[in-house]
Amino acid sequence: MTQSRRGGGRKARIEIRTAPRALVNPAPPGQAGGQYRPLSEADMRAIYATALRLLAELGMGEAPDWLVERAVTAGATTSDAGRLCLPETMVEDIVAGARKIIVFHGRDPAHDFELGGERVHFGTGGAAVQTLDLESGTYRPSTLRDLYDFARLADRLENVSWFTRCCVATDLEDITDLDINTAYALLRGTTKPMGTSFTLAETVDPIVDMFDLALGGEGRFRERPFCKAHISPVISPLRFGEDALEVTQTCIRRGVPLNCIIAAQSGATAPATPAGFLAQSLAETLAALVVVNLLAPGYPMIFSNWPLVIDLRSGAFSGGGGESAVMNAASAQIINWLGLPSGVAASMSDAKAVDAQMGAEKALTALATGLAGANMVYESAGMMAALLGVSFEAFVLDDEMLSQVNRVIRGIEVTDETLGFEAVSDAVFGEGHFLGSAQTMAAMERDYFYPRLADREPPVTWAERGAKDVWQKARERARAILAEPDPGYLDPAADRAIRARHRILLNV
Repeated sequence: MTQSRRGGGRKARIEIRTAPRALVNPAPPGQAGGQYRPLSEADMRAIYATALRLLAELGMGEAPDWLVERAVTAGATTSDAGRLCLPETMVEDIVAGARKIIVFHGRDPAHDFELGGERVHFGTGGAAVQTLDLESGTYRPSTLRDLYDFARLADRLENVSWFTRCCVATDLEDITDLDINTAYALLRGTTKPMGTSFTLAETVDPIVDMFDLALGGEGRFRERPFCKAHISPVISPLRFGEDALEVTQTCIRRGVPLNCIIAAQSGATAPATPAGFLAQSLAETLAALVVVNLLAPGYPMIFSNWPLVIDLRSGAFSGGGGESAVMNAASAQIINWLGLPSGVAASMSDAKAVDAQMGAEKALTALATGLAGANMVYESAGMMAALLGVSFEAFVLDDEMLSQVNRVIRGIEVTDETLGFEAVSDAVFGEGHFLGSAQTMAAMERDYFYPRLADREPPVTWAERGAKDVWQKARERARAILAEPDPGYLDPAADRAIRARHRILLNV
């Protein structure tokens, strides 16, 4: 057999590989996780059994009278210490009857996605009181305008599936102004699914009324609820929060989906041992599930059990370590094992600058929780300084990082075509390489992600192009997006009606 001449056509192959082509995301949001399982089946059963025992024997403190009455009617008891005890059978019946699949709507249906199983989506969260200024590179108090700009930025980032308020508008002192203007800033900035907090139950009705106006009429929000409420109805360890329970009741009445967050802290409000922490925080999130389903059986609730870690040497919050990664991954694994829509937190870097510490901590925790199959990974874009700060550049960089994480979650598909026996044969008896082959060109777009910000050029090329670091490139992209005009997501007539009814302080 005569071997074909190697080489030839190098210029044509380079032109093919470098020709402009549509950018295809090889691993979009919604990849199936579950590959990383830090807990065995026996581990999960032991943690769950301890959680049930905590609820049955220790019970929940500070339950309001209306909740005690409902719970006792459903089979609960009260202890001599006045705590509401939830029997194992009662809790397990509620878990069995709870909503297992939730569609999280966007105002634009193109952004809708389904929660449940082990499909993974990354989004935002947080309540940063400081923003890393895009111009000065120093921290300053977060403002309402920052929140609007973060919403606009997240709207353009493919791997950020939803936008939850990431910072607190510290320039607003009145609680009603704060809650209403926060929701308004989100409305103006994005049509992706949203999340916000209601400080008091009294702000729920005006905000939902505002959402109805934005959608074109009374009752429209209930038909497509595009904003979920972030609520913490349980205060660790094992007691209810009265204000949050009132918000919960009002949100259910108005059809607002619930994200019930338990955010205990290791060694402070929960045991320092990871297993003990997971047992207590699971019990507390189950207590929230009981409340919601006593009020409205099967109501859409995201089971958000967020293990938060503190540095036991100083008491400072630490979101970027290996402990956060494994504990939030384990939490996701347990929630998915129970069959409930899961929410955890990751990418909560303790770094103050956009630096190597930030990249390492964010990638480590995002990858662990994604591979564990968490349905919603909060805090996964933009958060800095142990959740005290938020950064425009970090938003942009995290979006690219999450592309890589989604690619890892996707894994490797093994088929006759991808195994490529014929492609190897063609290369061996052909030009001796795979450059420019049909299989390579198909795989180029289907299997590989090409970063916009991470630099892969030789040092000399990097130097010729200005020797920019990734922080500079992220800043340039964030500036370019924010220089664009208001996206026009709010109809002018609806905007006028909202401004006539509420004290809107955002001027755009």
